[in-house]
Amino acid sequence: MSTERTTEAAHDEIRAALDRAADEVAGQVVAWRQHLHRHPELSNREEGTAALVAAHLRALGLDEVRTGIAGHGVVGVLRGGRPGPRTVALRADMDALPVPDRCGAPFASTRVDADYPGGPFPVSHACGHDCHTAMLMGAASVLAGVRERLPGTVLFVFQPAEEGPPVTEEGGARAMLAEGALDDPVPSMVFGLHVTPYPKGWVGYKVGNQYAASTLVRIVVTGHQVHGSTPWQGIDPMPAAGGILTGIGQIYRQVSAFDPVTVTIGHVEDVGRFNVIGQTVTLWGTVRCAVESDMAEVQRRLAVLAEHTAAAYGATAAVDFLQPVPPVRNTAAWVAAGLPTLRRVVGEERVVETVGTLGYDDVSEFVNRFGGLYVTLGVQDLALDEAGRPVPVPGGRGLVTNHNPGFYADDDTLVTGVRLHAHVALAHLAGELTVDPAEVA
Repeated sequence: MSTERTTEAAHDEIRAALDRAADEVAGQVVAWRQHLHRHPELSNREEGTAALVAAHLRALGLDEVRTGIAGHGVVGVLRGGRPGPRTVALRADMDALPVPDRCGAPFASTRVDADYPGGPFPVSHACGHDCHTAMLMGAASVLAGVRERLPGTVLFVFQPAEEGPPVTEEGGARAMLAEGALDDPVPSMVFGLHVTPYPKGWVGYKVGNQYAASTLVRIVVTGHQVHGSTPWQGIDPMPAAGGILTGIGQIYRQVSAFDPVTVTIGHVEDVGRFNVIGQTVTLWGTVRCAVESDMAEVQRRLAVLAEHTAAAYGATAAVDFLQPVPPVRNTAAWVAAGLPTLRRVVGEERVVETVGTLGYDDVSEFVNRFGGLYVTLGVQDLALDEAGRPVPVPGGRGLVTNHNPGFYADDDTLVTGVRLHAHVALAHLAGELTVDPAEVA
């Protein structure tokens, strides 16, 4: 038997071992997910989640478990028993959202965070980060079980504050990098996935920008406070804020229609009262650009709109852009390298190219720096229609988007995420899923 055939047989054997171990840990992954869903924590407050993760990684006997990174970040280091030049980083985000939980599950969250800045807030895992954390914990179990056969190192990266920390705090992927989370060893690949409204067990990928460039925007409109009965004696910032909100709807017409952008104001903060014209109105929102180079122009136009509109009402407007996040970019080379592994795990017909979205994910800070892949995993009662669009299946729970209070994920699909993490890690360490740096330069 040739060396090549012998090597392939050995790889088949370890792949089968990964699948068996994933099946064995599947029940525990579901239990972790349901526990995390019942006990969600907002960005930069993931104390209990991080403690659960760290305790599990320590119980696996990893070589290192680093905690307290950029707040509550955790990195586990698993050094394989065979020599190898590569290091793969597997990433999961841990934070929840200030959204009520109406998913209808018996483990739905009833938590309210009364101390969070701007709160009190209901808290729920309406974006599926509970799934991500549980799946990566399961993958850690699976890979630790075959550590003596791994030719290289695996980093298990549990990231806080993906949804964005409070504006007065640092956090997220950029903060983890600034604190040296991935300095030793440096990854040669980063992999992650996000659960999404798509048929259960299907994997979506996008060559190019999978997710958009993003920034948080704060617009403070300032007038002159006065009694509500005498508006002529002051300057009411509320009409100016309304004019800005109306004008925002026209910004999309001022940039190329071929590259989507959006400006969304999600929160309006007033310091007035029913009979008091307040001094300020603050608009909080987000700017998203499918093409990162459009961001500067959209920001410029938004600032001009806000300042000039406020001036027309005798008020002023101060515009700040905070927490910038670059787009998640999957290069053609990394996608081509990863497709055989993705197809091996879920089946060729269940791996499909999808369109990019204006969502964001600061995993881009990792993937764009070190190279790698970020994909989506379908977790809902859906099928694809003739045009390839997800549609509800009869008798199912329907299509519910991330960040909706009713967002749900099927627990039976979590084992697929465990397998994806484990197989991608093995494929990279074994040299099957690699890219020549010259191909992505």
